[in-house]
Amino acid sequence: MAARRSNRGRRRNRGRFGFLYKLLSVVVILAAIIVGCVVFFRVDNIEVEGNSRYSAGQIIEAAEVEKGDNLFALNRVGTYRQILERLPYVEEVAISCRLPDTLVIRVTERTAVAAIQGDGAWWILDEKIQILERTDQAGIAGYPQVTGLSPAAPAVGRKLAVAEEQQHKLESLSQLLQALSDHGVAGQAESFDLTALNAIEMKYGGRFTVRLPMTTDFDRSVRAVIEAAKTLPENDTGILDFTLDENEIHLIPYS
Repeated sequence: MAARRSNRGRRRNRGRFGFLYKLLSVVVILAAIIVGCVVFFRVDNIEVEGNSRYSAGQIIEAAEVEKGDNLFALNRVGTYRQILERLPYVEEVAISCRLPDTLVIRVTERTAVAAIQGDGAWWILDEKIQILERTDQAGIAGYPQVTGLSPAAPAVGRKLAVAEEQQHKLESLSQLLQALSDHGVAGQAESFDLTALNAIEMKYGGRFTVRLPMTTDFDRSVRAVIEAAKTLPENDTGILDFTLDENEIHLIPYS
């Protein structure tokens, strides 16, 4: 009986030691993998994709990534935030690795579509009314100007803000800019006048003044404007007035 108990005890001890040996082996292997990643996978090449507004050097500088940094130890969240905070024309950032030694930074840049004046300067906006740049009169050449809105404490990197009583106008402008961008015709707009309480006037394509209700389906209205520009005789100019009937195009010739 005593011998059988002794054998069972030895088997239990061997089982415990076997488990500890396996656990230690796993720990050693994981440690070796981690050390290998730290030692061998270092940044030797940095590739930047999708950029046009900023140079690759500007983006790399904003990211604060250098050759020799470890690919697996990079703070990707911090790098992502730094690029967005320092480069206002960048909308999205994707960071990836191409082993063994290449870091890839892909950016999606914002597109400037309008300019507005306030606080003694001009401010460049994208279609989401994000402020991209502070500039002067010379810097807004080629951008449609927005009138009828008063920016409240404008700052680069923030969305345009206005007083409460103008908020509905700002929302309408944002929807109109987005619709123009979605249909690829933002470059046809020449100005946006939101002075009136219930209507927006937009100069479009060198031919029309488009008058839109302040609250409407801007996507549908933009499609109608595009269709009018295609179907009306090229010499026809005037006011496309959607405030009379949102479902029909009314061209009022310039007097």
